[in-house]
Amino acid sequence: MQRKPSFLLAGVLVILSLAASAETQREGKPNVIFILMDDMGYNDVSCYGATKVKTPNIDRMAAEGIRFTDFHTAASICSPSRAAFLTGAYPQRAGLYMGINQNREAHWFLGLNPDEVTLAEQFKKKGYTTAMVGKWHLGKEEKFSYYHQGFDHYYGAPDNMGHNSAFYDEKEVIFKSTPLEKLNALYTERMVKHIEDFKEQPFFIYFAHNYPHTPYKAGPKFKGSSKDGVRGDIIQEADWGIGEILKALEKNGILENTLVIFSSDNGATSAKYTKPYSGTKYVSLEGGHRVPFILYWKGTIQPAVSDVPVVAMDLFPTLCELIGEPLPEGRIYDGVSLVPLFKGGKIARSEDEPFYYYNCENLQCVRVGDWKLHLQREKRQIPWWARNKQQPLEKPQLYNLETDAAEQQDVAAQHPERVKEMMALAEATREKLGEFMQRGSEQRPTGTLFPEVPILSNEQQDWVKLSDKEKGRGKSEFKPASKPRRKK
Repeated sequence: MQRKPSFLLAGVLVILSLAASAETQREGKPNVIFILMDDMGYNDVSCYGATKVKTPNIDRMAAEGIRFTDFHTAASICSPSRAAFLTGAYPQRAGLYMGINQNREAHWFLGLNPDEVTLAEQFKKKGYTTAMVGKWHLGKEEKFSYYHQGFDHYYGAPDNMGHNSAFYDEKEVIFKSTPLEKLNALYTERMVKHIEDFKEQPFFIYFAHNYPHTPYKAGPKFKGSSKDGVRGDIIQEADWGIGEILKALEKNGILENTLVIFSSDNGATSAKYTKPYSGTKYVSLEGGHRVPFILYWKGTIQPAVSDVPVVAMDLFPTLCELIGEPLPEGRIYDGVSLVPLFKGGKIARSEDEPFYYYNCENLQCVRVGDWKLHLQREKRQIPWWARNKQQPLEKPQLYNLETDAAEQQDVAAQHPERVKEMMALAEATREKLGEFMQRGSEQRPTGTLFPEVPILSNEQQDWVKLSDKEKGRGKSEFKPASKPRRKK
């Protein structure tokens, strides 16, 4: 009989604790969780058309939030796309337009410039606890670490695991080779722990998942769970993890004060996951850039399916407005705030505002409204990763995305004036943001360990032309990461 009051008291204390936490959060500082998948295509989840996988938790966010049908990443490969999300600028403007590979002599010493202001640094200015879970891929060297870009905590495999598969808890390597079958479970456990640990103060968590980028393995409970092999299994397992994150937010009374963002860094490597669009990761067809994008904030965001064109660079001004932190002065941003869309309003961007599709340094396409112009390109300008997926173009090709989403019918001959106008936009942008082997007037410096060493394209053929003296410390201090053998 003596225990009943204590149980009652404990229950009251739990309720009061949750209420106090919620009250603290209501002081105008919402939590933000940004979930960024790796190589997830437009129709890789069921709310975007997938039929061989089930993603009920992602679907829930889409149904109760805004599901965007016309969202574009700033690049069709990992590193530059991530730079754009975090800085609010085209990766060419932010100086990080190449794919970072610590095992490639030409740019192992490069990364996101520490002078760039990231989303995490903006949140820190407002007193937020910041954490990153997952893949960084913006420079391996300590100078380019997430700890120097505003993050208090780190957990995960920071690199492309084909380059280096080490897994960290803060600064300690806890797995020399990431246990792939445990990855989803490890990430889910840490995300839930962060929510528990940070619930009393506002927090920003950047959860950059390594999946469904290869290599991957499904956890024991999810093997064979989908109708799309191992890749489908890991997507369903990732969806389970997102469900656990939502449960943790709800359990701690902070779901209604947390904005959850879901997207991917670029399109999938197979065209069957980018339908109805053509192309894949690596190229400038829609399938390389157009990916899922969901904003979920229960009770604050008005549910909708939006066909408003939005881009990766919009995330920075959106979150800055949300937390009341002004955009840093002295730099140009390439996005607008999406906050007006939360209640069905309109964003401050003209429908005719151009969007530029760069592939590394090469400007390959310009989009204005529904019109998309593919620009002439020589084989040498096409990055090596796209050589077997793209062909040189001798003349511009024009497509109307409204009637030809798969970019199959070139109508340039029927619209010469439109081609001329869009070509002029391309030329002006090349002068500002650069072109193959040509820096632009508005490009900010690329982060480098060795300022005296030339920063070239991703092409090995351009690096090998340099003398050993020109390569300098880029060559003499190069130590590629050893790749652990994987069991077959």
